[in-house]
Amino acid sequence: MTTKTHPHPVDEMLPLPRLLALGLQHVMVMYAGAIAVPLIIGGALKLPKDQVALLINADLFACGVVTLIQALGVWKFGIRLPVMMGVTFAAVGPMVAMAGNPELGLLGIYGAVIGAGVFATLAAPLVGRLLPLFPPVVTGSVITIIGISLMRVGVTWAGGGAGNPNFGDPAYLGIALFVLAVILLVTKYAKGFWANISVLLGILAGFALTIALGMASFDGVGQAKWVDAVYPFQFGLPRFEFWSILTMSLVMIVVMIESTGMFLAVGEMVGRPVSREDLTRGLRTDGIGTLIGGIFNTFPYTSFSQNVGLVGITGVRSRWVCVAGGGILLVLGLVPKMAHVVASIPPYVLGGAGLVMFGMVAATGIKILSKVDYAAARGNLYVVAISIGMGMVPLVADKIFQKMPSFLSPLLHSGILLGTIAAVLLNLYFNGLKAPHGAEDFVAAAKTAEV
Repeated sequence: MTTKTHPHPVDEMLPLPRLLALGLQHVMVMYAGAIAVPLIIGGALKLPKDQVALLINADLFACGVVTLIQALGVWKFGIRLPVMMGVTFAAVGPMVAMAGNPELGLLGIYGAVIGAGVFATLAAPLVGRLLPLFPPVVTGSVITIIGISLMRVGVTWAGGGAGNPNFGDPAYLGIALFVLAVILLVTKYAKGFWANISVLLGILAGFALTIALGMASFDGVGQAKWVDAVYPFQFGLPRFEFWSILTMSLVMIVVMIESTGMFLAVGEMVGRPVSREDLTRGLRTDGIGTLIGGIFNTFPYTSFSQNVGLVGITGVRSRWVCVAGGGILLVLGLVPKMAHVVASIPPYVLGGAGLVMFGMVAATGIKILSKVDYAAARGNLYVVAISIGMGMVPLVADKIFQKMPSFLSPLLHSGILLGTIAAVLLNLYFNGLKAPHGAEDFVAAAKTAEV
């Protein structure tokens, strides 16, 4: 119970050394994903190395700013839960297409991102009103789909990362297994603070092993600057084009629906279920974060799902940990040499941690589903079965929709979105808007599935 002397664990301020260590753990978990999109877009645009580095620094800086807004809360922005923000992969396809259009290029991408950020900020209250469509049977299904879908990311990391010519090398898999073993040993035998940073210790142990084996590359660290500024429109003024803004706005609808599932998962894990007002503030931050991204030379932002899994593993519910993580990201964005060192952690080191974290997200969804009534409402079985099946379609057959119109790509290639839509529609078909359907009823139902 929250009182003046005993705040809710979400609002608990931890000692500074613990905050910094736990915040660093969040940063290291999300780092590979955070810099992946700038690398992809920089490659598509054939930018020189110094400009790609600028994209990475701008991304880390904006990650820090938007994470602070989301976790700390500023006015009507921020869900005030332990959430880390990063560039969404949902926008990669459209941005790569824009990069290939000489009339748009990078400045056209930034114009589309800014326009979509304004749209998402204004549309957040409308999306926030959709909470009645997410009773436990839908929420549990969506969170399970999120966890299962993310397993592909963890497995890809363990194999050496996408595009690695030596993908699946036994050495990569061995190190991923070593990291997993360290995490499990620390989780079982360590106590208190050390158990809470089991993922960080596993990653550091794996990184140390790769250095000892000569498998870590520190290329670019020596040439990187110690301090470098990030300021608006470093590549020039954005170029606004209607159809690209419309496309990116559609992507933001996808992002916000996925974010809804993420926020519900975090609320479930920390014991503070999300109300409609909370959801609106969180989604509004997706929008303002995307606007900030376009202004500061980067891309659309969303809550990072791998960090949701980390909350479940550590059991640390304080949002101030993510505030510390946001501060660390800000520093990394302004100190390129430090950012290069963290970027030197090989993906297969993160693979062992990814399997645990993403599995924890799925386990949270399964725990919620275990409390759903399948006897009195047999239709709930169909909601779970079909929505999870739909969520798996892009994972097991990624080319199944290749003949469909390209403008449907953000929808059809997101297993999370497909599964969410299926779960919502099937629940309406079988159950209508029966209780528990509102924010207050969801809170009551969620208490039966506390993590």
